[in-house]
Amino acid sequence: MDKVGFGTLNSIVLAIYLLAMLGVGMYFTKKAGESTEAFFKAGGKVPSWAVGFSIYATTLSAITFMATPEKAFNGDWTYAAGNVAIIAIIPILIYYYVPFFRKLDVTTAYEYLEERFNPSMRVIGSVLFSLFHIGRIAIVVYLPTVAITSVSTVNPYLVCAAIGILCVIYSFMGGIEGVIWTDVIQGIILLGGAILVIILGVYQVGGFGNVATDALANGKIVTAQKFSWSFTASTIPIIFIGSIFNNLQQYTASQDVVQRYSTTESIKETNKSIWTNGLLAFITIPIFYGMGTVLYSFYKGANAVTKLPDFMNAEVVGKAANTTALVPYFILTALPAGVAGLVIAAILAAAQSTISSSLNSISACITVDIKQRFFGTSKDAKQDVLLARVIIIIAGVLGTIAALYFVNTNQKETWDLFLKYTGLLGVPLAGTFALGIFTKRANGAGALLGLIVAGLVCYYIQDYTTYAKQSPFIFSGFSFLSSLVFGYICSFFFKSTKNITGLTIHTKDQEYVKEAK
Repeated sequence: MDKVGFGTLNSIVLAIYLLAMLGVGMYFTKKAGESTEAFFKAGGKVPSWAVGFSIYATTLSAITFMATPEKAFNGDWTYAAGNVAIIAIIPILIYYYVPFFRKLDVTTAYEYLEERFNPSMRVIGSVLFSLFHIGRIAIVVYLPTVAITSVSTVNPYLVCAAIGILCVIYSFMGGIEGVIWTDVIQGIILLGGAILVIILGVYQVGGFGNVATDALANGKIVTAQKFSWSFTASTIPIIFIGSIFNNLQQYTASQDVVQRYSTTESIKETNKSIWTNGLLAFITIPIFYGMGTVLYSFYKGANAVTKLPDFMNAEVVGKAANTTALVPYFILTALPAGVAGLVIAAILAAAQSTISSSLNSISACITVDIKQRFFGTSKDAKQDVLLARVIIIIAGVLGTIAALYFVNTNQKETWDLFLKYTGLLGVPLAGTFALGIFTKRANGAGALLGLIVAGLVCYYIQDYTTYAKQSPFIFSGFSFLSSLVFGYICSFFFKSTKNITGLTIHTKDQEYVKEAK
């Protein structure tokens, strides 16, 4: 297949978008440089709706932007159960988790683990998050780069470097407030880009009625059998339950999301931001799954406009068909010049919102959980801000270099393996947070031992059983509960004199007095 030229007009539109993101970062530079409180928490003055938009944009990566329509194109809307799970956990977050993060006035999620358990748990959580997200930056830069450049003549090294380096620059300058407001702009662009694809796609196939007819005739929404219970298949009940645990990890144990809980002026505003994110997650269902359904009608429906290229067409190459670049291919071949550039900007926006959040959060973990916790806060607050900015540069450069390496060698298996094992304790760590909040018996030594045992058990199940591979959503539930159960049981072998008043649901409304460190 001949690749599609990107075009001058598309390049201009994309350049304007990228420069605008730099402008937002520059706008917040001075304010962010005042202290780490400003750099990591924005002084708690960000509007709740903006924080909600930021959480949404952070959790929706470019991979999701392309993979969600691809799932609907090749299958149906079954995986939308994961979005519903986000809404389902909102009451749990608001009632059981946010009050503790706000009460402790944390900069990082892992500060709770120290207050509830011990400093070791805080460091483990912080380091695991940082390592995993450096790797995640590389993948989030690499995959959209490959997808876009596989169907266009644009230089992959240029795309890769532009995504990574520009994220580093505006994250370096604007702190979390700059990141949040660029997230808002990027969230609007990515939603607008998706809606634009739907509108133009529906128009070209002759109207919404034709799309609906194709979808119903080919089972492209949800079929009855997808509501069945199956522990070896991804059906709606299994996806929903597994996504509950995956989302609890992201919204309770992942710094890039939890950090935003402290950027509003009150707990009431934080709760509003979480509901805003939930609303956006719900809106995502018809937008991104709908995009895939429209593209199915465009390429394979009764009124199909054109055919897919051979390498994407299963009827030509069978199971070897690769539809990863489906969305960028449609954008560059079916949308007008300029409009295509705007929608490609939406894909990059999805990538950059994830990367910038990871960078600021990694910086917060290393600065607050390591430097300030063990070496103290600098007398000049700007010195710690400088350190935070240097960490952003290091993390961003490492992630971008790794992504460029993947582009050059077309090999990412080693990094995938790295992500797999550094992320192996992600969901179990969420189980540790639940252990601390919901039980009184748990203590630091027991929680640490339980987390290690859970990690080893999860490693064995993931690598040596076919069951986990057949049902990854069941595996998520097992990972969460194993940490919770093992941590609780192991706690019986250790004694603790730590004051936990105000740190569990049993004393949620009581004040917590921090112990001297």
